[in-house]
Amino acid sequence: MQHQVTAADTAAAVGSGDVPVLATPRLIAWLEAATVAAAAPHLKPGQTTVGISIRIDHTRPSAVGTLVRTIAEAHPHDSGRRISFSVNAVDDTGQTIGNGEIIRAIVDRDRFVSSIRA
Repeated sequence: MQHQVTAADTAAAVGSGDVPVLATPRLIAWLEAATVAAAAPHLKPGQTTVGISIRIDHTRPSAVGTLVRTIAEAHPHDSGRRISFSVNAVDDTGQTIGNGEIIRAIVDRDRFVSSIRA
C-alpha cells in the first residue's frame, strides 16, 4: 500500500507531538491497513481479524509530501486463530522508516460485532 504524508498526518496534527513529520499513530494505522489486506487470503467467509498486539519501531522522520509504502507479510499460526505479520514502511528514497510486528486474531465478524453491542 502507498500513502503520501499530508499535513493531517503529522504529529502536530494528530496530537502525538509538535513537529510537522509523519505521526507514529498514523504510521501504525497505515501498517495495520496493510495487515488487513494481507490477512484476507487466510480468512474463511464471515471471518475478519482484529488487532491484538503491536510492536513498531518508527526509526526515521518523513516530511509532508513523502511517499510511504507499507508492506505486511503474513505468518499464520498453527492454531488458525491468529496471524502474525512482519511489517515494514519504506519512504520514496528507499529508506526504512519503520518496522515491527503486528498480531491479529481471527474472529467471526458477526459474533464479534454482536458481542460489543450494549
